[in-house]
Amino acid sequence: MSEYKGIKGFSIQSLSADPADPNIGQVWYNSTSSSWKVTSLTTVGTWATGGNMATARYSLGNAGTQTAGLGFGGYNTASTGATEEYDGTSWATNPGTMVTPRQQLAGTGTQTAALGMGGSGTPIPTPTGFTNATEEYDGATWTSGGNLSVARTNPAAAGTQTSGLSFGGYDGLPNRTNSTEEYNGSAWSPGGNLGTARQELGGCGTQTAALAFGGNDGAATNITEEYNGSTWTAGGNLNTTRSALAGTGIQTSALAFGGYFPTSTTQLAATEEYDGTSWTNTTSLSTARIRLGGAGTTSATLAFGGIISGTPSAATEEWNGAGSLTTKTITIS
Repeated sequence: MSEYKGIKGFSIQSLSADPADPNIGQVWYNSTSSSWKVTSLTTVGTWATGGNMATARYSLGNAGTQTAGLGFGGYNTASTGATEEYDGTSWATNPGTMVTPRQQLAGTGTQTAALGMGGSGTPIPTPTGFTNATEEYDGATWTSGGNLSVARTNPAAAGTQTSGLSFGGYDGLPNRTNSTEEYNGSAWSPGGNLGTARQELGGCGTQTAALAFGGNDGAATNITEEYNGSTWTAGGNLNTTRSALAGTGIQTSALAFGGYFPTSTTQLAATEEYDGTSWTNTTSLSTARIRLGGAGTTSATLAFGGIISGTPSAATEEWNGAGSLTTKTITIS
């Protein structure tokens, strides 16, 4: 019979704390908790609590990854230009604030090369002062970029700082727009229109392979559309109709979470994963919320801020997709 050391290449250890970087299938005895432990891969994704933002806010912009996230703008008691950076554990306020404080904006890019666009200076449900202002972040400072052709609130975004995409949104009572614009690092130019004009939609992907899902076209919708760099075509519908949601990932591997249907008092925790053809329900957020931010991929995502039970939130959750390493306690009877 093979021994554990012969199979794994190391002996079972007695440790006072769980190892910081265990191997898959590693077994050890935790002498502090008097328990046996083993590592394995998760079969479904799960949400876990992360560090709170310094400032609770909703309708904010977002960019980056789970370990290098960015949240900016938004609303608490007033529109803000405050910027926070996440390092995988905690948020830190960056002294660089947006040139134009705003909420209901969109964001894309990375923590050190982000793009923020659109928005409004006044809160929902009667936003005014729609802006077409675009700003670029270099990891320390925001500077003005080329203006959107269409001033709008609640658009979605995809891509990078030098190859960005903005689509949908709200350009004035009662107009929801299907306008798509492409950014080259200095100026916006028209792209192909969405099939369905809507605001408060989710978006992710790249300038030439983007995904638009959910939103409000007069009522909450479950419509998904895919962009190929020039044209939007229909994709698989969300299982849960919703608006004011967040999304991360790429066109063929996306995550949608949070939002509401049919009213802002019916908040959702539902999470769905897209494979390029259809959406599948998966593990829900720990706390239902609307108008939240999201950053990352389908294997490692951040959900942060938003409105929880009518109150601006600073809460952060971290999504670890199927195949993530997890530690389990071995029960011996």
